[in-house]
Amino acid sequence: MSIDVHRFAFVALSGLLWLAGCETTAVKLPELPGAAPAAVAVGTPAPVADVDITGSTAGADPKLLPDNMTPSLPNDDLSVGKEHFRQGQYGMAEKMCRRAVEAAPRSAEAWLCLAASYDRLKRFELADRAYGQLIKITGRTPAVLNNIGYSYILRGDYRRAHATLLAAEAGDPANPFIRNNLALLAEVTRTKEGVR
Repeated sequence: MSIDVHRFAFVALSGLLWLAGCETTAVKLPELPGAAPAAVAVGTPAPVADVDITGSTAGADPKLLPDNMTPSLPNDDLSVGKEHFRQGQYGMAEKMCRRAVEAAPRSAEAWLCLAASYDRLKRFELADRAYGQLIKITGRTPAVLNNIGYSYILRGDYRRAHATLLAAEAGDPANPFIRNNLALLAEVTRTKEGVR
């Protein structure tokens, strides 16, 4: 029994570290892993997005940081929501991440999970609201802008994606996740005639 608990805790912690680092290819999303985005052409570079929200506290209200910095427990709504997201179960991910937001409205990680779930469900108006709440907590950090830029890629709004990703790059020029999303955008726009 204790092996299963340790294994689950390890998987949950690994997932958090993975989410904090990147999202790649056909099984992940910016900030959260998932299935390949429908808006991305087959054969495009792996989409990558930086979701290290908790490390980006510049401009955030210090009163909000303790809740934001609290690590997720393996069985809490947010952890379960992330696992559903990794499994491509975006409806369940949205439900659990929404519950996490309701329980901890200052949790940047929960808002990010919710926004990414809405993106995958193509409920972009709700994703925009969730990203708006995320910005209120963390500010317009390069990581947040990168995630929003990726959201625009999913929507097929390549001009806004480009402008947003360039703003992210200006804030963190060496960030490999931002660079990879810019490369993804360049590849996608090359495969679409007349779209730039």
